Amino acid sequence: MEGTYILMAIIVFLVIILIANGIKIIPQSETKVIERLGRFHKVLPAGINIIWPFFDKPKSIAVRKVLTTAHGIQYARIVASTVIDLREQVYDFPKQNVITKDNVQTEINALLYFQIVDPAKSVYEIDNLPNAIEKLTQTTLRNVIGELELDETLTSRDTINAKLRAVLDDATNKWGVKVNRVELQDITPPETVRVAMEKQMQAERNRRAEILKAEGEKTAAILKSEGEKTSKINAAEAEKQALLLQAEGESGAKVLQAEAEAEAIAKVAQAIASTKTDPATYLLAVKYIETLRDITSGQNNKTVYMPYEASSVLSSIGSIKDIFNKQP
Repeated sequence: MEGTYILMAIIVFLVIILIANGIKIIPQSETKVIERLGRFHKVLPAGINIIWPFFDKPKSIAVRKVLTTAHGIQYARIVASTVIDLREQVYDFPKQNVITKDNVQTEINALLYFQIVDPAKSVYEIDNLPNAIEKLTQTTLRNVIGELELDETLTSRDTINAKLRAVLDDATNKWGVKVNRVELQDITPPETVRVAMEKQMQAERNRRAEILKAEGEKTAAILKSEGEKTSKINAAEAEKQALLLQAEGESGAKVLQAEAEAEAIAKVAQAIASTKTDPATYLLAVKYIETLRDITSGQNNKTVYMPYEASSVLSSIGSIKDIFNKQP
């Protein structure tokens, strides 16, 4: 009787072990490759899966794990695992020395973003996937940088990233891996080259500053000359307008003076119409007297001027006297 209980207990224990080993729960975005008797059987999807214990066995694969020491220092290490991560992964490769087309040794480190799309190929088509990806990235990076000069390397990161991604994606396709992006983190040329580049940049900045200064002075000179030109034009226009107005004023004054003289002559002519005196003679006498007055003005009073034709002048004056005497 006791032997029966022991046998039943053994059977129950074995059943529990079989159930525990036969049921596999796979988290989301992870999988396992199952081998049956050493041959590929299937890839387990996410969720609950049932396998045959002792016959079916998960295939081990090399994975890259980032570990942290007690001092907080992180380092990468390749370990064996039966779990395959289907999420996008990133590999941060250490700096490596590459030589550009113009023979400049440069340190470059890169980031690689990839994703396992075919777990079976990643297990059976390559022995050590992380190491293979790292070595392939390093050699491809050397080849791509070797085709470019240093200046092109520093200014063509997008082009380098695109070339690396295309080459790596094509090479890793047979491994069941999809390379999504490749990013260059740091490009560190030698110290002597950096110093030369800094001097070149400083010289370029100085040259641009001088050019900007010269352009500014040129623009200022142009604006100043245009301002002076406009000022002179405005001054000339103002002077022209002033001269025109002055001429119009003088012309108007002469017209008014002529009209006044004409009116005065007309009145004089009317006044002497009843006399025998010639109006022209009268006017000449008046002008003659005005001229004598102008000549003697400002001179010494002791000087006496006697006209050459005194008799004619006196007769003209007499005629003027007769005119004024006859006026009412």
